Amino acid sequence: ITVLDRSSHASLHTKEARVKGLLALSRLIDAVTEKIGQTLYWLILAMVLISAANATIRKAFNYSSNAYLEVQWYLFSVIFLFLAGYTLLHNEHVRIDIITGRLSARVRAGIDIFGTLFFLLPMSVLIMWLSWPIFVDAYVRGEVSTNAGGLIVWPARLMVPVGFFLLIVQAISELIKRVAFLRGMIPDPSEKAVEKTAEEELAEEILRSRGDRDIAEEAARIGVDGKGRP
Repeated sequence: ITVLDRSSHASLHTKEARVKGLLALSRLIDAVTEKIGQTLYWLILAMVLISAANATIRKAFNYSSNAYLEVQWYLFSVIFLFLAGYTLLHNEHVRIDIITGRLSARVRAGIDIFGTLFFLLPMSVLIMWLSWPIFVDAYVRGEVSTNAGGLIVWPARLMVPVGFFLLIVQAISELIKRVAFLRGMIPDPSEKAVEKTAEEELAEEILRSRGDRDIAEEAARIGVDGKGRP
């Protein structure tokens, strides 16, 4: 029995060591995804500025180009595809919480593992695999937009496999974290860290200051009444 206990303990220790190693990989993936997200979401501002400039030039000088429009489409594609993993990292994808919101954290983690293994990963791998030949064909042929004055097409084709590759990598990280949570090694990774905006903090400070002032006025009134009135 002692030999079996030692063997079981050694096996458990080995499994925990493997999970810890995978968690280190998960933290690395999360850090890279976070850096990509913080860098690329500035493209939203660039897209808005280009759109505004294009509209202004078209109205003011009666001049426009399909290239300006397609640049906006390219930037939108980069934001949508390359930040899918970043959105997954922060658990901001749309969820139907009518049922899952009433379940325990462990059951939700199990659902996430099932969905990642049988839906997210197969779908992402399939799209990445099928989109790669399309990019290669566009690159070899030097495909250009059919619109007059349009841009070359192959960079847009490349965004699809690259974007889904980033999503696959982050999905693997999320899978590791869910397994580690079920083993009791980390807190629930699906819990969102709610951070207050500057406006919310300002509103709370205003309410707090008003409350303190009302309390001070009430205390002063009671003090005067106690001395001067029955």
